[in-house]
Amino acid sequence: MATVAEGYYRVNGINLYYKLVGQGGKKLITLHGGPGMSHDYLLPLAALGDRGISVLFYDQFGCGRSEEPADTSLFTVDYAVEEVEGVRKAAFGDEDVYVLGSSYGGMLALAYALKYKRHIRALIVSGGLSSVPLTVREMNRLKSELPKETLETLEKYERLGDYTNPEYLDAVMVFYKKHLLRIEKWPDEVMRSLEYSSRRRVYPIMNGPNEFTITGTIKNWDVTDQLKTIDVPTLITVGEYDEVTPHVAEVIHKNIPGSVLKVFKGCSHLTMWEDREGYLAAVEDFIKSH
Repeated sequence: MATVAEGYYRVNGINLYYKLVGQGGKKLITLHGGPGMSHDYLLPLAALGDRGISVLFYDQFGCGRSEEPADTSLFTVDYAVEEVEGVRKAAFGDEDVYVLGSSYGGMLALAYALKYKRHIRALIVSGGLSSVPLTVREMNRLKSELPKETLETLEKYERLGDYTNPEYLDAVMVFYKKHLLRIEKWPDEVMRSLEYSSRRRVYPIMNGPNEFTITGTIKNWDVTDQLKTIDVPTLITVGEYDEVTPHVAEVIHKNIPGSVLKVFKGCSHLTMWEDREGYLAAVEDFIKSH
């Protein structure tokens, strides 16, 4: 069994919770999504700790078990990038690392690579995005394909700005069950991440009321035209039914020279739960080949 160490790193003046699994020579930093979730839903990746890879999970600022900056103007991708770099130094010193980002974490991984690619051995973007406006357009397309009554309910309450109405939340869940996680009983780890996001301030400030209504500080974020400068080995994974669609993944793939794109059939956004072994094998093979 892989060793597990946990505690807090002091980064940029706040305490960030971490969990380090394994003592392998290859160092992997994982970046959870949201923005505002916690690391818990990424825990299937802990299995890599038994496969020669040290896997670092941490809760980003204002997420999960971590503290948040007193100044909410710091709730930005730029601040998050500097936090990733601070965590890398705290955990691994001068060592270069592998970086895996899921969803918003994939977006953060791209932003980190644009500034700190010299510290990255290889990059993995899972259900990530380089453009929030493009992703919102794609999610609206997916919404338009929902059953008529579901779409009408969503549109009704969005016009009213009533994002907490039980009828609206039920309709949102129809979307989530198709494009977020396509398994009947959602794992405790996923539910824990969602619970954290609902109790903390990062998700509403940076994202908005839900996955496809992005009204927060990241709403105009787009680095697609900069991706060509990323010259580290890059794997892009996406689910066939992902809310951050295969088209979004294809745009990243086309703009990062030499990148590899893998589409997981029958999966949606949280592929690490829907095709656990297939996903882990793809990540492990990519890391060990670079």
